[in-house]
Amino acid sequence: MTASKVTKTAKRVTRAEKRVAEVSAEHQHSAPVEALSKLSDAGDQPQLRSLSGAFIAAGLLTRRPRLARAGVRMLIAHEVATLIKNFVKNRVDRTRPRSAATAEDSEVRKGEHTSKEETSFPSGHTAGATAVAQALARELPEHSTTARAVAGVIGLAQIPRCAHYPTDVGAGAVIGAAAEAAVAKLWPGPPDAVTVTPVEPQPLPLPA
Repeated sequence: MTASKVTKTAKRVTRAEKRVAEVSAEHQHSAPVEALSKLSDAGDQPQLRSLSGAFIAAGLLTRRPRLARAGVRMLIAHEVATLIKNFVKNRVDRTRPRSAATAEDSEVRKGEHTSKEETSFPSGHTAGATAVAQALARELPEHSTTARAVAGVIGLAQIPRCAHYPTDVGAGAVIGAAAEAAVAKLWPGPPDAVTVTPVEPQPLPLPA
């Protein structure tokens, strides 16, 4: 694909996202969206750090190493995701949907601002929630579906509440998953359970 085609595609995506933002703005203060906004607060950095710390404390107090390991893994993955997210935000400008006045405001631009309203890309809530969910799923796979579902809701909630564009959320999810995968590369998760086939006892030979 040529550079001109990439540019045209990017502009089409931006215009589509602007339309999504306009529709979302009409329902931004509805009861369902307000409820989603409250749930999305769980994706804030302090809350995710507190959740990780709660797992660590619970694991230590109840002597359940898996819980403590999960908490440590969640915390490390979250911090790595936050570092990557901040690195990108410091180099990219994009006006948040709730503050964008024109389609041009919705475009990704070279970073010149540090204000919250000008750093929409990528979604930090999504990056952090995805990293924590993936870390929890790696250590406690029996809870993977719930963890990933909650992270998905937190990420998608950013769109109707006009905090982020869909591509912000998608980029945040990629960052979160990549951060957790990097942590797992350095600190592999628990080995898969190995099924051991019991050996039938053999009768002792009788003396001749």
